[in-house]
Amino acid sequence: MSDTFYSGIEWLAAVAGLINVYLLTRQSIFSWPAGLMSVFLYAFVFYHNHLYSDVILHGIYTLLNIYGWYKWSKPSANATDELPVSKLTVNQLIILSALIIVGFLIWGYIVGKTTTAVYIYPDAFILVTSLCAQYLLTVKKIENWILWIIVDIIAITIYFLQELYITSGLYFIYLLLCIHGYNQWLQSYRKTPSSLT
Repeated sequence: MSDTFYSGIEWLAAVAGLINVYLLTRQSIFSWPAGLMSVFLYAFVFYHNHLYSDVILHGIYTLLNIYGWYKWSKPSANATDELPVSKLTVNQLIILSALIIVGFLIWGYIVGKTTTAVYIYPDAFILVTSLCAQYLLTVKKIENWILWIIVDIIAITIYFLQELYITSGLYFIYLLLCIHGYNQWLQSYRKTPSSLT
């Protein structure tokens, strides 16, 4: 397939991704179908550009988007209200940090030994950290936005170096949206009863 074809797919994925992240900042359940479209299309783009960790990442994103859609539409068996924004405990933050560090080092080593991937360890960091951030997003933990901000900064650089200029620009917009999303969710968190105790 031609580069023009993949460029068109990249544009479609970028638009769907922007809609997805904007709606996430608004805590809208309609963010999930837009997210599904974006991650599905981006899997093709990243495969074409030999960013194999990103291909795997977007395959897993598909499952997490489905889970998030379910979780946000039905927070629990007995709940009638929407899932509230909450924070991780100190112990959860320590476990999360250890998981990211160990995970990306192991994955980077495996990818480096078994594929022709480029930017192996930064790409591995994006994969592991993004999976953690996506899970935190599905359960509405505010720290998801901090992880996304870190991921976006690294991704902007990698995608620019790979001449994926549309995607690099998209991730710059994502960075701005994530900062906005963090502030929006922080305001929402401060209104929950648990944050007042």
